[in-house]
Amino acid sequence: MPRERRDVEAGLLCKGFQQREGDHHYFIYFTEEGQKSRVVTKTSHSMKEIPDVLLCQMARQCRLTKALFLGLVDCPLNRGDYERLLDQGGQL
Repeated sequence: MPRERRDVEAGLLCKGFQQREGDHHYFIYFTEEGQKSRVVTKTSHSMKEIPDVLLCQMARQCRLTKALFLGLVDCPLNRGDYERLLDQGGQL
C-alpha cells in the first residue's frame, strides 16, 4: 500500500536519519553515538505518495524487509532495535 512521502520522511528523521538535499531528498543513517553509517536511501521531490515498488527499494537500501521498514517509519520498530539489526547484519 502506498505511503505519503512526508510521513515516510518524518519517520526516517525520527529514527536517526539525517536529510541532505540535492536532486532528491537523501537520508543517511547516523548511529546513536553520532557516527555516519553506510545506510542511505532517498525520496523524490516530485512524488506525493511512494508506491509499493519504491518502498521495497527503500527497505532494501535500509537493509530491512519491507515489513520491518514500514515498522521503522510507522514507529513500532524503534531506533535502538533498528541499530541492533544493522549491527547484527554487519552494517555498522
